[in-house]
Amino acid sequence: MSEDFLYFLWQFQYFRHDGLQTDQAEPIEIYQVGYRNEDAGPDFTQARLRIGTVEWSGTVEIHIKASDWRVHRHQYNRAYDNVILHVVWENDLPAPQLRTNGSAIPTLSLQDRADRNWLNRYQALLKESGVIPCAGRIAEAEALHRTAMLDKMLLERMERKAKLVKETYEAAGQDWEETTYRLLATAFGFGINSEPFAQLTRGLSLKVLHKHRNNLLQIEALLFGVGGLLPDETNEAETEGYVKELQREYRFLKVKYRLEDSQLPAYVWKWAKLRPAGFPSLRIAQFAQLVAAPGSLFAQLIEFSDKTHLKRLFQINPSVYWQTHYRFGKASESVLATLGDTAAESLLINVVAPLLAAYAHHTGNEAYLERAVELLENLPAEYNRITKVWKSLCIPLSNAFDSQAAIELYNNYCQHKRCLSCQIGLQLIK
Repeated sequence: MSEDFLYFLWQFQYFRHDGLQTDQAEPIEIYQVGYRNEDAGPDFTQARLRIGTVEWSGTVEIHIKASDWRVHRHQYNRAYDNVILHVVWENDLPAPQLRTNGSAIPTLSLQDRADRNWLNRYQALLKESGVIPCAGRIAEAEALHRTAMLDKMLLERMERKAKLVKETYEAAGQDWEETTYRLLATAFGFGINSEPFAQLTRGLSLKVLHKHRNNLLQIEALLFGVGGLLPDETNEAETEGYVKELQREYRFLKVKYRLEDSQLPAYVWKWAKLRPAGFPSLRIAQFAQLVAAPGSLFAQLIEFSDKTHLKRLFQINPSVYWQTHYRFGKASESVLATLGDTAAESLLINVVAPLLAAYAHHTGNEAYLERAVELLENLPAEYNRITKVWKSLCIPLSNAFDSQAAIELYNNYCQHKRCLSCQIGLQLIK
């Protein structure tokens, strides 16, 4: 038994109501079950009940056993003085619990009123050791419930990501251009180097880079220099003219913009298990080209005409040096210098769609949210360890809308076994 199951029973009133009365033999009429309280204090607020001849408004507290009231020392906590009903699975005490003023709280026990089959099926899901508790039974769930849950998950994911964009917007001085720059940089880290990229943009503002927009070499010098990846000038092995030019430019620019304290240590960047095309040095070179491009990057991302044009925006070639190198001082005969389709689509999914959702909230214009959803519907589904799990269960993921929803469901519901909050799990339990 878990309190989550009891919350579920009470919230949706999934128990027999015939002859409903408290354990103290007073009849109960339930007008309003209340609202689930996720913060400290009683479990449900704003409940309305008639107990005996008296109508009550207040809170409802839920425990597995009645004695848990004392275990949690609620009898000494005035926050629980407004509790009008103590709902329990098992009443293991002869008398009702008391408020701080000594008055008794009516008790309602559910173990003889709830459907035991529901409990058994719920417990079976909780005992599953797999990453998706209902993996063995998900095929039994109706397609309508699966679709409805994915729709809900996509909206939750968009809301959550839009909130993170808003936090970045506030940290960036409420500047959408700077916000876009920071979001893109973080995404250019593609997970493993996202945090170093984020640190880089916090230490080097877009305003500084845009002062050198007509000089790609200076933009590269600033990004590589503050990123801590520019080779040491004392290293005689680094004799290439391009490298020496970067060193010379950064030597001047770091003093001009007082960037000494912003420079990252080189060790923050991760190289292990990365293919050369994902090396941070090449990613910074690609990002530099994007920053140097003319026009407002923010405007281009939210006012795009079609996804093909948007994807091409990210698939630009870096400077000549990086078309033959993956990292400083090491030439390669074959370099995949341009972002591939999968990487470009990842940027659309993880930057453009959340940016549109956040801007929709900011402006109150739902057209931007619709554009975000449409963008995801027109991009292929992602292929990663999570989507592979869903596909192994024959759950169709037709596009990025589906894959993003499936990732959210896995991360925030399946891993935490929140089956009672999932329409798929709920149908299987019922």
